[in-house]
Amino acid sequence: MKSLIAFLCSVLLVINTSQAQWWKDTEKAEQERSKGMLLLTTEVQIEATTAINHMYNFKFYEAEREFNYLKIKHPNHPLPDFLLGLMEWWKIVPNTDNVLYDEKCLEYMDESIRKAEVIWDDTENPEAAFFMAAAYAFKGRLHSERKHWTKATLAAKNALKYLDKSRSFSDFSPELMFGDGLYNYYFQYVKDNYPLLRPVLWLFPKGDKPKGIGQLEKVSYNAFYTRTEARYFLLQIYGMENMNEKAYELSKYTHETYPDNPFFHRFHARSAFVAGRVAEAEKEAKGILQKIEEHYPGYEGVSGRYASYILGYYAFNYNRDYAEAKKYYQKTIDFATLTNSTKSGYYLSSKLTLGKIASMEKDYDKAIDYFKEVLDDSERKSSQHDEAKKLLSETKKLRRKSR
Repeated sequence: MKSLIAFLCSVLLVINTSQAQWWKDTEKAEQERSKGMLLLTTEVQIEATTAINHMYNFKFYEAEREFNYLKIKHPNHPLPDFLLGLMEWWKIVPNTDNVLYDEKCLEYMDESIRKAEVIWDDTENPEAAFFMAAAYAFKGRLHSERKHWTKATLAAKNALKYLDKSRSFSDFSPELMFGDGLYNYYFQYVKDNYPLLRPVLWLFPKGDKPKGIGQLEKVSYNAFYTRTEARYFLLQIYGMENMNEKAYELSKYTHETYPDNPFFHRFHARSAFVAGRVAEAEKEAKGILQKIEEHYPGYEGVSGRYASYILGYYAFNYNRDYAEAKKYYQKTIDFATLTNSTKSGYYLSSKLTLGKIASMEKDYDKAIDYFKEVLDDSERKSSQHDEAKKLLSETKKLRRKSR
């Protein structure tokens, strides 16, 4: 019996020793693979993936819990604060006029920069430079939304400075390409659309719009941390560049991946609408309005304006259901008023169509009021202004004939 016990003890000792050696070998291999970078550590990537997916699906409580867990495990690393700041930014995304989360977003990004600076000063670790570039970029992004151009410019310059410093680490290349892609595209976009900012652009190297789109597409497939951010920008770029089929395919994929993300949901509805996929656009638009009624996080007036207009358009132009059209066009106007979007195309087009319906119903006074309101609210050179002017004249003639 004693010999059996001794044998078992010796076997257990060998097993424990081999397991300890296996763990040491595994740990050493992981250190070599990640080069001591938290971003590239498998364990952190697995933990961060769950939290990041929660964030993009607007499950903010679950995401925050996971991000704070990472912060407890890695209190001096910039990653957790950066992710918490990114989460605050995504609370802003559905309606970028919402300033409620600005302060927390900037505080988290500043804290991420502070921690990264300490690491950079001690070791010049390219991972620290990467976080400084990313955090400064998000600060610049928020400041530009608020039209704080001086702050946005300073943040952009810092982002580019640290982006260059982080290039020495080739393993970050898919993530770094995200910054390059944005820069290449938006340099030309800003130049074309913001003439007052052109004098500032001499401070920066020239961009390349087609190259930028290609870089963002590569990031959307190959990057780990910036993949979804690249897709967020590509959706908007495809829309601006009239790349409608690409916009539809990407918006469908992002919505299916994150079904409770209101930004991706409304882009799917809009892209299906533009692509002429009637049943799909109707279904998604109704889904948006239902989620607004059920108070899903992030579902609010901007998404409601998109969805209501789509349903009003189909009711008027396809189904000839004018009662239903009036209901949805009025909803569009209400949502636009709620979100201070009374200069938007959907708002103006809704009033134009309500005017047309009123004229068809021989309620000429109401029709004239609608057309006058469009004239007051629209730009003089816009198509809505021209159409409202023409319809106003025609309706006045019809009213005179009816008397």
